[in-house]
Amino acid sequence: MTGMTSTARPHLNRRLAEFGTTIFAEMSALAVQTGSINLGQGFPDTDGPEEIREAAVRALRDGRGNQYPPGPGVPELRTAIAAHQERRYGLSYDPDTQVLVTAGATEAIAAALLALLEPGDEVIAFEPYYDSYAACIAMAGGTRVPVTLRPHEGRFRLDLDELRDAVTDRTRLLLINTPHNPTGTVLTREELTAIAELAVERDLLVVTDEVYEHLVFDDAEHLPLATFPGMRDRTVSIGSAGKTFSFTGWKVGWVTGSPSLVSAVRSAKQFLTYVSSGPFQYAVAEALALPDAYFTAFREDMLAKRDLLAAGLTEAGFGVFRTAGTYFITTDIRPLGAALSQEGDGFAFCRALPERAGVVAIPNAVFYDHREAGAPFVRFAFCKRAEVLEEAVQRLKKLAG
Repeated sequence: MTGMTSTARPHLNRRLAEFGTTIFAEMSALAVQTGSINLGQGFPDTDGPEEIREAAVRALRDGRGNQYPPGPGVPELRTAIAAHQERRYGLSYDPDTQVLVTAGATEAIAAALLALLEPGDEVIAFEPYYDSYAACIAMAGGTRVPVTLRPHEGRFRLDLDELRDAVTDRTRLLLINTPHNPTGTVLTREELTAIAELAVERDLLVVTDEVYEHLVFDDAEHLPLATFPGMRDRTVSIGSAGKTFSFTGWKVGWVTGSPSLVSAVRSAKQFLTYVSSGPFQYAVAEALALPDAYFTAFREDMLAKRDLLAAGLTEAGFGVFRTAGTYFITTDIRPLGAALSQEGDGFAFCRALPERAGVVAIPNAVFYDHREAGAPFVRFAFCKRAEVLEEAVQRLKKLAG
């Protein structure tokens, strides 16, 4: 009969049944409804360099990228990515066989996991983890195995023994994120050395999300896992223009790795977006060639904003964890007291915060399988104009009376 639909099973694929509307959509809508300052979602409120915007306009007007670009990405951008990796880290990649341009890092992660996993393969990811990781593992038919980063001496740390114990005969891949969103942790040389040794010993592949590579602060340094012994041919490294150049809407990301790994990822990627961001690819190629002074100034600007927001959060009564990288600060709401912290319930706290203080944040528990481990932690983004952060700080002081 026409007009009838099957109700034998839910419409949504069961692999995705646990993933509803993202917390970012919910909290951003709440920010609009209440007129709150949105420090939840991690996107800048100013555009990146004017000369890079003009490079995109120039490409549009010159007809470069307005039609389908090459599947692996335009040669200019692939060459620029390879030059960037060589200049920054001494990693040499062939632009033709070892670099792939993607629709942001999100597609790079999805394509890598779809390409490299078979149903039943286990993937170890550090929790709290960026929410798309769990969904992409599920879509690939893999099984996620979380290893929890836990607070220790003011930062979140990896328990290397717990990581080793998590590896089984079914483990196929380690999914690493450093600098780490949402905790702001940057994995140390010691931690990365242990990860590399484990991957070699157990013959594991590694997908490493390094989109915040240029946002490391204080004495932290970004060390690509691919530079460690035995890791070059087993690591898929992911980068992105959005976080470094403040053009998140352009969705230009990339993958670097061995020819066989990049070929595998490309096989999946071609059936996702096929290609994307044509004119923007030319602009990002120019952005990657900016002098070191740009990257230094960008980092110093974000460092000042981190310090501004961290001081304000501390004054408002939050427990504030040290952010060594990214543009997020994770806080503990329990020092605010049982009533204000909603008994340490980050979800309830974040849903009440717009009415209480006119600010929106994200409950870290959404990034955990073990929700109770993340319950009292809340994430704030500081990638906003200084005057916006100053106003947010003033509003948050209401919590301290």
